[in-house]
Amino acid sequence: MVDHPDDVEWSRLFHGSGPACDTPRHLSALLGDDATTFVDGYSHLWSTTLRREGRAWPSTAPTALLVAELLDDSLLGADDPTLPDAMLAYLHAIGVAADLGDHAAVTRARVEHHAAELRAWTSDYLAADRDGRARMWQDGTGLGELVLDQAALACFDLVPTLLRRVLPHLASERPRRRACAAAAIGSLARHPSASAQRPALLEQLTSAARATESPHDLATMLIAVGDLGGDTRPWLTAPNAGVRGCAALAPGLSGDATADRVLLDLARSPRAFVDSFGDMAPPLQLQSRPHQDLLVRTPPQGRRR
Repeated sequence: MVDHPDDVEWSRLFHGSGPACDTPRHLSALLGDDATTFVDGYSHLWSTTLRREGRAWPSTAPTALLVAELLDDSLLGADDPTLPDAMLAYLHAIGVAADLGDHAAVTRARVEHHAAELRAWTSDYLAADRDGRARMWQDGTGLGELVLDQAALACFDLVPTLLRRVLPHLASERPRRRACAAAAIGSLARHPSASAQRPALLEQLTSAARATESPHDLATMLIAVGDLGGDTRPWLTAPNAGVRGCAALAPGLSGDATADRVLLDLARSPRAFVDSFGDMAPPLQLQSRPHQDLLVRTPPQGRRR
């Protein structure tokens, strides 16, 4: 596992547009004051370094490490204090991409068994032009998909480091930053290495939720609490429909009559859920599966257990 962004051989990695040599430059632009390069860098982060539905490219794990470095840089957000929130949202997406469930060991064995072939495939891919790269995804070897599994595994291995970097932001003076940190913790702390930490993390998250005034931030925190196995039942009767809905999403409440009734009510009127957050988009966890299906799937079927 790479311990510092300076140790990364970016020329041997690729993202959605090809070789990843440009990623450090794009992310460095997030610390500058040039509007054009800033926009390009922000777009690169979200649209190029992550695959569809938040999955990983080979460059995703070292990019996440670089984002963690930026998160603690005093220049980040000097003119826009919401920028660190966006970096925390990105690290939440990394937690989702790294959530291999019970498949990490099997994936690692397959990757290690084909290590030499994967290096050769990647070298050929980096040397190919755009058309050649497109053809390689359909070469019939399955090595491209295994390279992507290797990328997810790299994110998995990086999670403990990212979790350590995110935790201090749960104590931020900025409410929205606390909520974004909670979302990141909710995905990153699903990692097996965090099992011993989870009770203490849940206590912190639940305490932060109780102290939160914004329905949007509260809903974000409740999804994180539920994802880590915490008890969100006290919020099932909250006056805000969005808060109730996000509390009801907790996997541990599958089969709970009150939670299922909340989700059924939202399924009948999904607009009420969206409108409950005013002019803000729903919590960031709902931008990725399985939570995004709340707005389109009739509960309680399809709950993640």
